[in-house]
Amino acid sequence: MAELGKKYCVYCLAEVSPLRFRCTECQDIELCPECFSAGAEIGHHRRYHGYQLVDGGRFTLWGPEAEGGWTSREEQLLLDAIEQFGFGNWEDMAAHVGASRTPQEVMEHYVSMYIHGNLGKACIPDTIPNRVTDHTCPSGGPLSPSLTTPLPPLDISVAEQQQLGYMPLRDDYEIEYDQDAETLISGLSVNYDDDDVEIELKRAHVDMYVRKLKERQRRKNIARDYNLVPAFLGKDKKEKEKTLKRKITKEEKELRLKLRPLYQFMSCKEFDDLFENMHKEKMLRAKIRELQRYRRNGITKMEESAEYEAARHKRERRKENRNLASSKRGKEDGKDSEFAAIENLPGFELLSDREKVLCSSLNLSPARYVTVKTIIIKDHLQKRQGIPSKSRLPSYLDKVLKKRILNFLTESGWISRDAS
Repeated sequence: MAELGKKYCVYCLAEVSPLRFRCTECQDIELCPECFSAGAEIGHHRRYHGYQLVDGGRFTLWGPEAEGGWTSREEQLLLDAIEQFGFGNWEDMAAHVGASRTPQEVMEHYVSMYIHGNLGKACIPDTIPNRVTDHTCPSGGPLSPSLTTPLPPLDISVAEQQQLGYMPLRDDYEIEYDQDAETLISGLSVNYDDDDVEIELKRAHVDMYVRKLKERQRRKNIARDYNLVPAFLGKDKKEKEKTLKRKITKEEKELRLKLRPLYQFMSCKEFDDLFENMHKEKMLRAKIRELQRYRRNGITKMEESAEYEAARHKRERRKENRNLASSKRGKEDGKDSEFAAIENLPGFELLSDREKVLCSSLNLSPARYVTVKTIIIKDHLQKRQGIPSKSRLPSYLDKVLKKRILNFLTESGWISRDAS
């Protein structure tokens, strides 16, 4: 028999006196938090019905293993007290929570649960940033040494300083960028009877002047980074020749001139790295094309590539010598030979005399003729063996050329007459 004054869940029959969920549409339906979160349904009650939270204020937020047995109502009073009195006023906070809690208990419970507990670990970062701004830090604050300390003077002679109008101790020039920038603030003065509009106008003038000073310093930094002063004086040519590791091509020089407007957005080292990486990319692409050419020729090892390159150079030299000899012979004879149009083309040495005459009459290159001849003879042999032919003739071969070549191969005995 259920004890008087206690409430039980209608689904799992667990005691729900501290905290329960009451259905607003069904009568006498009260569920425990576990059954409510699982969507329990019983009788006419459905999970989508409206509900009301019945809080006795006696349940604990941290479970029964938490020390002190703090109820949810006490936890709420503690959070209100920490917001009202601030961290450290434990006497006032204990009085706000209730007479049952001492200041020591309030402090220990708040530190253990809300700072060192799981809630504190999830909400408080490991390193709390310093909210005090150091305006003298070297990272670019308004009073940082990088902005207030002048750069070291340029290493130039006195005559060159006079030529540039350069003042080394101040790192300034007689004629600076935006020379009239100081006129914005030269007439400003702070008066006690200034209204808000006048004060904001003077602040705007100061802000404009500061931006002009930053732009002036930015241009000086760019001139230092890219060595524009030595370039103006003609002293950087020898230094560039020493620092350059490779010879710059004409195309790269033209590209550097085209990209010159981007110098102001990149440092000198970044710009040099950009062109160095572009050069590496170009070399890698050329190497990839060379390796692909080796692969197309059946070479799979680097040891074989040296022999292939040596043989290719020999073939090219023989071809050049042959062309040179033929040109000399043609000049001596005073007239071109019968096959002058095709004798210098690849594959000419593979043709017979009759084939040379055929290619010359058809104005067909020897390499194309050899390709067509190979396809036709291969198809003829496959048909004789009963294998269907799947080869396709090149697109440059029209009907007239095909007929002439078939008749020639038939007369020469390469293929039978019925096949042609």
